[in-house]
Amino acid sequence: MFWRRFSLEPESGFRDIIHLSGAWGLGENIVQGTVTPDEFFVFKPTLKQGKNAIIQKKLGEKAKTMIYAPDENTLSPLINIDTPKEKQEQFVLTNNEVTTLAKWSLFIEEHYQKPMDIEWAKDGITNELFIIQARPETVHSQKTPYRIKEYKILEKREPVASGQAIGSKLTSGKAKILQSTKDADKLSQGEIVVTDMTSPDWDPVLKKAGAIITNKGGRTSHASIVARELGVPAIVGCGNATDKIKDGEMITVSCCEGKTGYVYIGELRFKEIELDFTNVKTPKNTEAMLIVGDPDNAFKLSFYPNDGVGLMRIEFITTITYRSILWRW
Repeated sequence: MFWRRFSLEPESGFRDIIHLSGAWGLGENIVQGTVTPDEFFVFKPTLKQGKNAIIQKKLGEKAKTMIYAPDENTLSPLINIDTPKEKQEQFVLTNNEVTTLAKWSLFIEEHYQKPMDIEWAKDGITNELFIIQARPETVHSQKTPYRIKEYKILEKREPVASGQAIGSKLTSGKAKILQSTKDADKLSQGEIVVTDMTSPDWDPVLKKAGAIITNKGGRTSHASIVARELGVPAIVGCGNATDKIKDGEMITVSCCEGKTGYVYIGELRFKEIELDFTNVKTPKNTEAMLIVGDPDNAFKLSFYPNDGVGLMRIEFITTITYRSILWRW
C-alpha cells in the first residue's frame, strides 16, 4: 500500500491537522490521480495528549490496484488490476496505523520545524509501515494565512458535476475536454481543462489553465498539487465530468462552498472580497467567539480573528456524534 500525508490541512493551510491519504497497491495511482484514495484527518493537539485524535475518515473508491506483473514476459513490469469490491469498501488503514503514522509525521515536522509533505508505504507481506520520503510543503508554508481572498456566488444553479474542492477560489471560462497531452494545442490561455486524470507530463499544459477538473484523483493527486502551486481552483474525483460537461461551453468552477467543489453551466455572477487580518486585534474585555454552523469551513475560518468557539448548535453535535460512531464502526 502507498500513502501520502501533509502535516497541515492541504486546502486551508490549517496547521493543527495531519492529513493522510492512501490506496491499495503501488503509489503511482495516487500520484497520477488514477484512484480516489481514503482520507484521514488527525488533530495534532489531541494527538500530543495521547488521546484518540482521528476526527474524520473518508472512504475512497480505490477502483484500481497497481502491482508488479506476475509474468516476467509482460511488456510492463507493472499492471493495474481492478480492486476487489470488499477491498474498495475497506479502509486501507486501521485506527492504530493512522495514529502511528500521524505520530511519525508530527515527529518529522517538529524535527525540521516546518510543515512537511511525506510519503510512506506499508509492506503487503510483513504489514510494516515505512517512511519513504519527507520534503517541505511548498504552498501554504510560504503564504501569510491572515491575508484572505473570499469568493461568493451571487446566483444559484444546479451543478452539473461535483468533486473534492482544491483551493477556495471561483472562476469562469470555456471548458476544454482533453483526452491526453496530445490535445494540448486545443487549450488557450485561461480555459478550463476537463480530463480523466493528469500526470507530470501534463505540467506544460496545466500552466495555461484557468482551472482544472478531473474525473479521478484526490487531494494528494498530481492535479491537486499542481493546482495549489499555480494558484488555480481545481475539482478532482468528479467521476463523470468529461461526460457531463460539453467541450467549448462556458462553465463556472466553484471551490468557495466548502470541501465539495461544484461545476455550473454558464458564467455565474460572483463577488471577490479581500481581507487582511494581519494587524487586527480582538477586544480586550470581550471575547470574539465563533459559531460552529458550517464544519466544512472550520479550518479556513480559524484564521479569522477569534477567541475560540462560543456556540455549537445541538443539531451539529448530533450529526458529528453520529458520523463519529459510523467512522469507528
